[in-house]
Amino acid sequence: MKVMILAGGLSHERDVSIRSGRRVREELEERGIKAKVHDVDTALPPILRSLEDTVVWPLLHGVSGEDGSIQALLELVDAPFVGTGSREARVAWVKPVAKAVFARAGVSTPDYVTLPQSLFREVGAENVLSAILSKFTLPLMVKPARGGSALGVSLVTEKASLSQALVHCFAYGDMALIEQAIPGTEVAVSVIGHGDKASALPGVEVVCDGPYDYDARYNPGRVEYFAPARLDADQASAVATAALAVHRTMGLRDLSRIDMILDSEGVAQVIDINIAPGMTETSLFPQAVEASGHELGELYAQLVKGAFRR
Repeated sequence: MKVMILAGGLSHERDVSIRSGRRVREELEERGIKAKVHDVDTALPPILRSLEDTVVWPLLHGVSGEDGSIQALLELVDAPFVGTGSREARVAWVKPVAKAVFARAGVSTPDYVTLPQSLFREVGAENVLSAILSKFTLPLMVKPARGGSALGVSLVTEKASLSQALVHCFAYGDMALIEQAIPGTEVAVSVIGHGDKASALPGVEVVCDGPYDYDARYNPGRVEYFAPARLDADQASAVATAALAVHRTMGLRDLSRIDMILDSEGVAQVIDINIAPGMTETSLFPQAVEASGHELGELYAQLVKGAFRR
């Protein structure tokens, strides 16, 4: 068995994807599994059709890597791959749609509204801003409705900052998700497996000197991580239960990372789903694996072997 890791692509998260791909390749090769990293380009489809005894691991972050597109291509050519299928990935990719799905299953999520950029032009930006501020209380999180790595995300603590946050958001997509900011403990819970066999790894607590944005995630110094998170037994159970509920309700497969805020009442408020979590030196999924007592490379090997057997 060999592994082809897809990394790079043309999204804003290309650099992170390449770093993730290299790290996974190194871990697999240390376990004696031949692995190579391949970019996404016109040479890819014929290569996929010619693969034998090879598992594909899509580690593309952002558009095409997490929106179900590359998964659909892999399904078309019958290539075994690690991760969630195309249909489930497409639902998980659109944040407000995913929220609606897992909220119906009883999972808590902060109150939110989704607005397209075109609406601000059609009815007047000031009118929309006024409506938002009449409905929500500050602080607010403004983020693209699709995307990852916290690109285009802003924490709004003053009314005057809302318009600039939306401008920043629309640089990364034409749909904005305005979400009530919830004070509490930020925790990421990674899940491995599928359906009833899925299990949650220990949560990783994120303590940041500001918003946990792109710069904080991938440039060491601004964030302190605690793996496992500093939670009591009830709190740890609450975040694990929420993560598993999301993973199973959304039909996710092999691995995911569910980001949430544990509020002052001990309720896990889910804020994001990642079906292709980062695997860099500062990424949360590898930290969760190590906190669980698993060897990182051994778990990666189990994931590719499981995909090979499907």
